[in-house]
Amino acid sequence: MILKYKEKHRPQFHFSPEEKWMNDPNGMVFFNDEYHLFYQYHPHGTTWGPMHWGHAVSRDLICWEQLPIALYPDEHGAIFSGSAVVDWDNTSGFFEEGPGLVAIYTSADHYPDSDRPLQRQSIAFSKDNGRTWVTYEGNPVLSDENITDYRDPKVFWHHETKKWVMILATGQTVMIYTSPNLRNWEYASQFGHDSGSHDGVWECPDLFKLPIDGDENNQKWAMLVSIGDNGKSKEGSRTQYFIGDFDGTTFVNENPDERILWLDYGRDNYAGVSWSDIPKEDGRRIYIGWMSNWRYANLVPTEVWRSGMTLPRELSLTSGEEGVRLVQNPVAEIEGIRKETKVHEDLVITDTDTSYPISELTEVNIEFKKGNATSFGLVIQSSQEEKTIIHFDVAKEMLFVDRTNSGDNSFSDSFPTVQEAPLKLKDGILKLQVFIDTSSIEIFANDGEVAVTSLIFPNEAVNQLQFFSNEGITNVPILKVTELNSIWSK
Repeated sequence: MILKYKEKHRPQFHFSPEEKWMNDPNGMVFFNDEYHLFYQYHPHGTTWGPMHWGHAVSRDLICWEQLPIALYPDEHGAIFSGSAVVDWDNTSGFFEEGPGLVAIYTSADHYPDSDRPLQRQSIAFSKDNGRTWVTYEGNPVLSDENITDYRDPKVFWHHETKKWVMILATGQTVMIYTSPNLRNWEYASQFGHDSGSHDGVWECPDLFKLPIDGDENNQKWAMLVSIGDNGKSKEGSRTQYFIGDFDGTTFVNENPDERILWLDYGRDNYAGVSWSDIPKEDGRRIYIGWMSNWRYANLVPTEVWRSGMTLPRELSLTSGEEGVRLVQNPVAEIEGIRKETKVHEDLVITDTDTSYPISELTEVNIEFKKGNATSFGLVIQSSQEEKTIIHFDVAKEMLFVDRTNSGDNSFSDSFPTVQEAPLKLKDGILKLQVFIDTSSIEIFANDGEVAVTSLIFPNEAVNQLQFFSNEGITNVPILKVTELNSIWSK
């Protein structure tokens, strides 16, 4: 008998559904001391199907309690992606006493006697902390017959204009709408025709303001836009972002001619958005993504369930020579599953491999000092044949994550790949924070300047770290190896 949450490849410190299919995170909102995570869910199969909203809650962002399905398909269609907010002032008129939760989502159907998708925006409300939901009798609240791909509303309250703002994915652009009450929406603007990547349909947008370098008096807006897989790009589905200004109706990209900015350089972080209504005294912008890729999501070698989420991450903005950039780091609450840390100092890495035994669930914090090597890195190994190689090329200023021999990759020709991230050393130092779960590796480089999220499916549990240095010596001032607890064993 296979114990629940102990199946082969089951994530042990990432959220995954007890069973069946999951994709995009939806409706993330903080209310009454709970983080809500809704998600695209197919309760009748382990591949994509008629979408519902699954539901889980957490008090610490790490350990999750799965709750009953929140939203089911109805007369308007399946329940596609969307968001949720706290209606603090009862602008919607749904709540007699105190604030409540309102979900804004896409109702997905087809036009009568047609294969053409019909996508419209609907709302539902909850008076009992998200445990039960009532769909609004006036649904849908927003539609446009001229646009086929018209989905994934992200809604927030804009304090300066005292209106609700919706950013909506509309084919190869996003549109912005405003509302006084979450029920009646007015078109405000459109963004994206001449900006960013258009390798696939735009999906799951988000828009929020953050201080630059922690300075509350100097803030910019960040827009996230995910890009679906259309087969043209080698990466499949992935997420880009823009930095600019927003006045309540219009977003202005401050770097319209600049290279495309990618949120994550790994293959397996998609459709991520941030939590709404985190208290001002907390001050964090916290994000989570779907840890998969549409290129092979339906094919990965799991049986009872399919898909997990990334670690929740705190987002921030930092300034540098190339402009303002988005930085991401795992939330501080990860401390709750850390066990013993082993510290090694002043290591010298040469052409001779240096290795350390590790557990299947491990966090690695390491600093490499360049020395005279042409490249250096570490190997995460489960056997002589199965390993993932993290490798920095000094001349190219590139971080490579090679999973071509990481384990089972027979399910898709797109899975065995070398992932590439541009990255500069800081004073000759490369800092890596690496989280190893049963079927994933998440890398945060140089304090979150670059992230690489990658699924792996080793046939045996990861058990060893190896370090290497090519054509010279690399120094490691400090190495910290921390064993992690499973969230399912608590």
